[in-house]
Amino acid sequence: MTEDYSQYPKHLVAVDCIIFGFDGENLKILLVKRNFEPQMGEWSLMGGFVGSEETSDEAANRVLCTLTGLENIYLEQLKCYTEINREPTARIMSISYYALINIEKDIQINEQYSAKWVELQKAPDLIFDHNEMVKDAVARLRRRASTGPIGFELLPEKFTMKDLQNLYEAIFDEKFDKRNFTSKINSMDILVNTNKKDMTSSRKGSFLYRFDEKKYNKKISRGFMFKI
Repeated sequence: MTEDYSQYPKHLVAVDCIIFGFDGENLKILLVKRNFEPQMGEWSLMGGFVGSEETSDEAANRVLCTLTGLENIYLEQLKCYTEINREPTARIMSISYYALINIEKDIQINEQYSAKWVELQKAPDLIFDHNEMVKDAVARLRRRASTGPIGFELLPEKFTMKDLQNLYEAIFDEKFDKRNFTSKINSMDILVNTNKKDMTSSRKGSFLYRFDEKKYNKKISRGFMFKI
C-alpha cells in the first residue's frame, strides 16, 4: 500500500553552523552579516536549506565549504531546533552543527557574506535562536574536549605546551595550574616531542609537540580514557 502524504503539512529544513576557531589565546566563532530580510544586516550563524538531493550532513559540509573553502574538517551534528515561531517567514526546522577550524589554515572566507571572527566572550546578539545554538555548541564542545582530543583540531600541527594549555583554558573559560596541566598531559603519552623549538616566546624557546593519533587510537583500544 502506498501512503498518500499530500494531506500532511510540508516544512522547510535548514542547517546552521557554529564555527569555532582559536587564535592562540581566545576561542572565536565565525559570524556572518545577514544579507536579506528579515533582520538584514544583523549578525547570524552561517546556514542554508537542505537540498532535495542531499542529507543534512552533506548540506552542512556544503555550507561550511561555501563560507570557508575548507573540506574534511571536524563537523558534528548538535541538535534540531523546531520551535513553531523560531523564524517569522515560514515554518523552518533547523539542524545545527558545530565545526572546529585551525585559524592558521589557508581559509578563503567568502566575501559575499561579510564574515568575521569574533571572540566568543564578546559575541554580539544573533538573530532568531542562534544565541541558543551557540550556547548549546559550547556546552557540547566542553563535554567532548574533556573526554577526547578533539581540541587538537583547533591547533596547528605543531604547538607548544603553553599553546595547548591556552586552548583548554579558552574552551573551559578557566585557568589551570601550569605544572598540574603539563603533568596530566605528559602522563597520557599521546604527544610527540618534535625536538624543535618555538623561539618567539622566550630566549630559551619552547619545545614543539604534535598529537600522535595512531598512538592515541591504540591506547583507546586498550581501555585508555582521555580526561582533562
